[in-house]
Amino acid sequence: MISFSRRAALLSLLLSGVIIGRAALADPPPTSWGQALAQAKGETVYFNAWGGDPKINAYISWAAERVKAAYGITLRQVKLSDTAEAVARVLAEKTAGRSDGGSVDLIWINGANFAAMKRQGLLFGPFTQMLPNHALVDVAGKPTTAVDFTVPVDGLEAPWGMAQIVFIYDSARLQDPPRSMAALLAWAEAHPGRFTYPAPPDFTGATFLKQALYELSEDPATLAKPVDETGFAAATAPLWRYLDKLNPLLWRHGQQFPQNSEGMRQLLDDGEIDIAFNFNPGEASSAIAQGLLPPTVRSYVFDRGSIANTHFLAIPYDANAKAD
Repeated sequence: MISFSRRAALLSLLLSGVIIGRAALADPPPTSWGQALAQAKGETVYFNAWGGDPKINAYISWAAERVKAAYGITLRQVKLSDTAEAVARVLAEKTAGRSDGGSVDLIWINGANFAAMKRQGLLFGPFTQMLPNHALVDVAGKPTTAVDFTVPVDGLEAPWGMAQIVFIYDSARLQDPPRSMAALLAWAEAHPGRFTYPAPPDFTGATFLKQALYELSEDPATLAKPVDETGFAAATAPLWRYLDKLNPLLWRHGQQFPQNSEGMRQLLDDGEIDIAFNFNPGEASSAIAQGLLPPTVRSYVFDRGSIANTHFLAIPYDANAKAD
């Protein structure tokens, strides 16, 4: 679970994003933080965010209460099953020629969705230079706060949190889990049917494939460079060879995959698999506390580490408070 101090820090960034989201788009734009606060008072912000986790939804509800009490702003969560839903809505509004009065005020975003919105001119900003808490962001030590999906952030989204792939196993059944992609394959060969992963485009499953690609690559630095069709084939060849060996060894012979990380966690709890993973380092502890996993479950990362990223808050170009 997120500690209270961590939640407070995240709330500060949320407040910053929300207030600028409504106030900075006013006409004329605010010239100070105090002016932004004054202009934002009494506004309603429609925060489009993935709604698939009850804990996250509860946190946003808690944050909404704090926003209302401290700033007089009404924060309403629009629960998404996929962030791309909100991206498509904003794109449709731009295609229709709308310049303001949009349906999305604030969006929880990162990765391909951010890259697509920036490329198509769907984001307002830069705005992060106006946020008091942005000075506390460790941009040098955490480069993923400045570059998202290889694309420079350029002040168009404010960091809201970080996540990392962690592997989860039940120590009552498995004492020495594999700690690399090569070791995972060897373990799967010795224990067929005891591992699986969500099939892409599920975010967690796609991240597992990225982890494999990075670890198996002869030169991981090439993965951050522009690529053509020939270069893509060469760079991804180790991954396809690996999956050709791994997939037949998966749960149900790789003919069926869990829909998402929650489905994978359920398979672990049911004893159908021995290793799962999640993009939230606190997932196992939270699931144990809720009775969703046994107390013998443990988390770990591979010896060479695992993929981590930053997620953000961004403001669409036509957020409702923008002046005509």
